[in-house]
Amino acid sequence: MNKVLDNKTAQEVRIIKIGNSQGVILSKEVLAQLRVGLGDSLYLTEHPWGVGLRAHDPDFAEAMAAAEDIMREDRDILAVLAK
Repeated sequence: MNKVLDNKTAQEVRIIKIGNSQGVILSKEVLAQLRVGLGDSLYLTEHPWGVGLRAHDPDFAEAMAAAEDIMREDRDILAVLAK
């Protein structure tokens, strides 16, 4: 894992005012690690140790994995329905 996000070398970010809201600025290295850029969405996930920041929605990924399992199991039925 890149040292930018390594637990042993935590990177400090400060909360700043952005209009009427508050936010944080992420470094280019963190954005590169997450493989995101301007306009992309990030998702906060809650963990026992705090919160995590992800570039994908874990709920959506779980739902897609379940859908792929169903499609794999019921391939014949889906082929008939597609006609």
